[in-house]
Amino acid sequence: MEVNFFGVLNVTQAVLPQFRKQGSGHLIQVTSMGGVMVFPNLGGYHASKWAVEGLTESLVQEVSKFGIKVTLVEPGGYETDWAGASAVHAAPLPQYDFIRQDMMAMAERMPANFVGNPAATGPAILKLVDAPEPPLRLLLGVAPTLMIGDIYAKRLQTWKDWEHVTIAATGK
Repeated sequence: MEVNFFGVLNVTQAVLPQFRKQGSGHLIQVTSMGGVMVFPNLGGYHASKWAVEGLTESLVQEVSKFGIKVTLVEPGGYETDWAGASAVHAAPLPQYDFIRQDMMAMAERMPANFVGNPAATGPAILKLVDAPEPPLRLLLGVAPTLMIGDIYAKRLQTWKDWEHVTIAATGK
C-alpha cells in the first residue's frame, strides 16, 4: 500500500497544483490488470491496485474541468523480477500447495507472448500521451486482453441474475 497506493497519491497531490495552474496535463496512473481482476495469493497487491483504480476514477471527475486528463495504464505481466528476489514472500503454508500448483500449471499453458516485454511499453505510452482524447483505461499486453473481457462479462451477468434481490433490498 505504501508504494502502490500512497506513492501514487503523493505524486498526484504534488503535480495537480501545477496542472491546474497551466490548465492542462496528463496524469498517467500505472495500476495493473490486477486492479480489475484477481489471482490467489496476491490479496495485498490487488488491494493496492484497486485502491489506485478507485482514486483515479474519482480524480477524473474532479479534474477534467481544469483540462487535466487522467489515464489508468493496466498492464499484464512483464519479463521482470516482480515475483522473484525483489518481492517479499510469506512462508508458504502447505494447505495452499494446490493453489500454487494450479497457478504454475496455468502459467505453463499460456502462449509465448503472454508475458510482455518492458521495452515495448515506451512506444505504447507515447501513443497514449499524444492522443487528443486519451482513454480512462488502457490495457497493455496480451494477458489483460485475453482475460479481462470475460471477467467483466461474468460480473455483468451476475448483477443481472441477482437484480431481483438487489431491487428487493430497497423494500419496494
